Amino acid sequence: MSNKRVIQTEQAAAPVGPYNQGIIASGEFVFVSGQVALDASTGSLVGQGDIMAQTKQVMANLEAILKAANVGWENVVKTTIYVTDLSNFSTVNKVYGSYFDPKTAPARACIEVSGLPKGALVEMECIAMKM
Repeated sequence: MSNKRVIQTEQAAAPVGPYNQGIIASGEFVFVSGQVALDASTGSLVGQGDIMAQTKQVMANLEAILKAANVGWENVVKTTIYVTDLSNFSTVNKVYGSYFDPKTAPARACIEVSGLPKGALVEMECIAMKM
C-alpha cells in the first residue's frame, strides 16, 4: 500500500511530460510540480513576453493544484522560482508576495535559468503541508 496520492485538476495546465501536477506523500506533504504560464483550457502560453501576466498565471495554476489537494497558500512551506532573466525578479516578487502573509511566508529559492518549457519566462514549484 502506497502513501502517495496523485493530484490532478483541469483548473491548471495538464502536464507536458511524464509527471503529475502534484503528489500528496505520507498523507501530509503536498509536492506541486513546476508550473509555467499555460492556460488550462487551451494549453497555450499566456502573456508571451509579459513577466507579470505569466507570473499571475503561474500563481493561478499553483493555486488550482493546491486547492485540488485541499490546501491553500497558508500551507505552503517551500517554493522554488525559476526565471530566465533575474532582472525580472522584482516584478515576479511583487506578484508572488501578494499571495503570502510576510510573517508566515514559506522558505524560498529563486534561480536564473537559461530556458524554460514552452519559452516561458518564469516557473514555480512548491511544497505544502496539510495541517
